[in-house]
Amino acid sequence: MPSSRRWLTERLNEPYYRMAKERGYRSRAAFKLIQLDEKFGFLRGAKSVVDLGSAPGGWLQVASERIGGDGLIVGVDRRPIPPLELENVKTIVGDVREDETMRLLCDLFREGVDVLLSDLSPEVSGIWEVDQSRQIELARAALRMARGLLRGDGWAVIKVFQGADLEEFIREVRGSFKYVRVVKPQASRKRSAEAYIVARGLRSRDAPS
Repeated sequence: MPSSRRWLTERLNEPYYRMAKERGYRSRAAFKLIQLDEKFGFLRGAKSVVDLGSAPGGWLQVASERIGGDGLIVGVDRRPIPPLELENVKTIVGDVREDETMRLLCDLFREGVDVLLSDLSPEVSGIWEVDQSRQIELARAALRMARGLLRGDGWAVIKVFQGADLEEFIREVRGSFKYVRVVKPQASRKRSAEAYIVARGLRSRDAPS
């Protein structure tokens, strides 16, 4: 189909797609995390990282490079993530909305985590109101994880879709964190409605259920 050929041509000509291939990253999304970290420095000095919605593994690769061999990154996704063969990376198959996933992470990080990353996205239906609502539901699950897992001075980076529910969700994040910013990295496609909330400094930590 012409539209499929056009999409493939655009993808192959897209600079971040080509750079990801050249550098061995599993997805172009790796550059979103690189740009966010260069702006805020949340991976600098971090030793414990949780990455939600981590398939196919591009963010895990970047985090592995940046925190070094004496740290631990745990990726969570509903789909199995093909092995990365990185000593400081573990993966869990699980749903971030389920208590069992939270319990598994609490067992791995009994003293809390330095950084929680969420690049969670819903299965897109093509109906914008539905997709944005589903995205905010996932963002709320990530916020719940952040409140239960992060150290007091830890960072959360959570993907959102711009839309009707976003302002209310930002207020929820501000109620949980002292520092909150909303940014769109250059590596995000211009036509994409995604943005990232970067937050630090928990006002209070939730007790794991």
